[in-house]
Amino acid sequence: MRRPVLLLAATALLAAACVSSGRSPGPSPAATTPPASTAPAASAPGAATGPSVIPNIITKFEPGPARFVFAFLDASGTTPVSDPDRTVQVAFVSPGATDPGPAVPAEFVWAIEGSRGEYIARTEFPTAGTWKAIFVTQSPTTTQEAIGVSFDVLDQLPTVDIGSPAPATDNPTAADVGGDLSQISTDTSPDPAFYQLSVADAIAQGTPFMLIFATPAFCQSAQCGPTLQHLKQAAAAAPPDIAFINVEPYQLTYTEGRLQPVVDANNQLQSVPAVDRWGILSEPWIFAVDGKGIVRGSFEGIVTDSELRDAFAAITGT
Repeated sequence: MRRPVLLLAATALLAAACVSSGRSPGPSPAATTPPASTAPAASAPGAATGPSVIPNIITKFEPGPARFVFAFLDASGTTPVSDPDRTVQVAFVSPGATDPGPAVPAEFVWAIEGSRGEYIARTEFPTAGTWKAIFVTQSPTTTQEAIGVSFDVLDQLPTVDIGSPAPATDNPTAADVGGDLSQISTDTSPDPAFYQLSVADAIAQGTPFMLIFATPAFCQSAQCGPTLQHLKQAAAAAPPDIAFINVEPYQLTYTEGRLQPVVDANNQLQSVPAVDRWGILSEPWIFAVDGKGIVRGSFEGIVTDSELRDAFAAITGT
């Protein structure tokens, strides 16, 4: 399940400074730094009523380059309100610091086409600790505002890192079930190409591959189906030497003509061994692995067309 970071109140001085700067975030990739200010908290627009949106940070982080994925909820914290017409930049305050660093633009991406969106900002966290993100944002119908959220950068995540060898894990294939994909996939329209190889087989054969952990039927993030569909569409135009592998992340049993979850004593879903070996923290998750068995890309939740194209090139050397 995706684990949202709880919204914490931004420091009044920093929020006031970012809002009063009058700087429009815009789509430009040029970085800007919201300056510190001595303006009192009461001077910040919207200070009495609070922010109009609540940022929800979706991904987890360790030191190094990061895909900072987030969404916006309404002021009640219940309804997604991310929108392609909303401008967003994010500046980060490192542990122990008071001033934000240069702001970076955030790219809007449809998580579910036309229905629910998220944003991706690309940054780097040099050290572990408690950081703060300052979201400078404006919609076509609101004034610009700055919203602070604290989050942790952990010393190390369990997820297999980019540049590391891919674990040679096993997963069911079409050959294991006589071609009946309903016995190994909860996708209502499975692409047979995604169930031809196990991860271990692909590594042994020196085949570059895209691996996705997704379960359309039992997804805890409500994102597995759309992301899997996106990858299936991208696969149609991918280089022919790339294999595609989908792994259902939870233990399932084929009963009464359909796959059903194998739950524990607390009626909770149980992960398959491959989930633990790859160390994924949520679903869906996509990895790009080259022909030498080295991870070249890692994408939690959503992935853009440009990221997929870059991943295809990275694992094929083209």
